[in-house]
Amino acid sequence: MEHMLIDSFGRTINNLRVSVTDQCNFRCIYCMPEEGMVFQPKEEILTFEEITRVIRIVSTLGISKIRLTGGEPTVRKDLPVLISMISEIPGIKDMAMTTNGFFLKKMARDLREAGLPRINVSLDTLDEEKFKQMTRRDVLHKVIEGLEEATRYFQLPIKINVVAMKGYTEDDILDFALLARTKPYQIRFIEFMPLDADRTWSRDQVLTGKEIIDRIDSKWPLEAVTRSNQREPADLFRFKDGPGEIGLIASVSEPFCGSCNRIRLTADGKLRTCLFSLNETDIKEPLRTGASDVDIADLFIEAVKNKEAGHHINDPSFIQPERSMSAIGG
Repeated sequence: MEHMLIDSFGRTINNLRVSVTDQCNFRCIYCMPEEGMVFQPKEEILTFEEITRVIRIVSTLGISKIRLTGGEPTVRKDLPVLISMISEIPGIKDMAMTTNGFFLKKMARDLREAGLPRINVSLDTLDEEKFKQMTRRDVLHKVIEGLEEATRYFQLPIKINVVAMKGYTEDDILDFALLARTKPYQIRFIEFMPLDADRTWSRDQVLTGKEIIDRIDSKWPLEAVTRSNQREPADLFRFKDGPGEIGLIASVSEPFCGSCNRIRLTADGKLRTCLFSLNETDIKEPLRTGASDVDIADLFIEAVKNKEAGHHINDPSFIQPERSMSAIGG
């Protein structure tokens, strides 16, 4: 397959993250306000047919990996139908989904049978009271049950995404490390990024990857995992004395923009070439006004040519995107 999505820095783009909804049943403090969140009306959200058409088009340009996100993707009605539609596109070689896990106990089997092989579960604490504080929902037991169910159906290890925030995550680090040593889970700590709807992010709140690894290493020595594919965002570490892996996505303290291979499609049909983009390319309007497949492909090719060098979080001139994480898609 010819790769036609190459940016001006020579990066080849083969990974598309598709937000299927901006709605979520949680209200995590690093993402959404407790009240007053305004969601897109249903008619502004891409249909399954529109999403599938876009993916089919970009698969001919070299996109081979799809990740479904939200909001919370499992609140989108009939999600397994979309997964089945995507799984039938020949050029797509890998598909995954990021979820908060709340509905996994009842949906895991249907999602897998529809063609979804892999999932990531967002879980920021194993403490019930802290979970309630961070998500503003008292449902930790539902997520744990969902994780257990997920191990029956999806590729192992199940990846657990932990947003690392000072004042919240420190006491959970070793508990998560123990989970990685005893369960079929890969724990991935993600540095807190400035994408919160409340716009209260500050660098002082970032628990860095080095702090996390040092704390685990002092209890259970770690060693770095050397991989042939260096384009994945997580640096991997394994325990020297036994099974289990820890992943580290140090987006703030150690940016990996130079190897970025991702672009994003929001639930309302906007193409973003960086999580922190200040500009978007409208895909929905052309889709709905008769644009040809070639026209849509050209929009992606041109947008990727102008993909940003990096996110600029560490620059004094950094401007936080107008959209929060839930509206962009993780």
